[in-house]
Amino acid sequence: MMTSQSNQKPFSQRQLRVGELVKQNLGELFIRNEAKIPSINSKLITVTEVRMTPDLKTARVYVIPLGGVDTKETVRILTEFSHLVRRALSKRLDIKFLPKLTFVEDNSFEYAEKIEKIIKKNKENDKEKKRYN
Repeated sequence: MMTSQSNQKPFSQRQLRVGELVKQNLGELFIRNEAKIPSINSKLITVTEVRMTPDLKTARVYVIPLGGVDTKETVRILTEFSHLVRRALSKRLDIKFLPKLTFVEDNSFEYAEKIEKIIKKNKENDKEKKRYN
């Protein structure tokens, strides 16, 4: 019997399907500002991923504001007004249980940027070494 190293089960097809549906609809309703969130321009928010819990009752929504500016503040506001987002989502989705939305900042872009910088620095260092050898 094979056991997986991590205790996380792979996502079921249903979780992936519903997650994708929620992601697309959230993306559209943000672009159209259907949630009417105060003090935030939802057009500038990108939903990068949505992960559903196995019971499909909660959605972890990974978001990043345009240019990655004020990510924590954006997540805080979305969390505070998640009831508005959920209400807007309910008008679009016809599913048995409307998931509870948990907003999370997506750091993968930041991570990718750090890696880019490291690679660039290494290349510059290599050039320097070649120049003096």
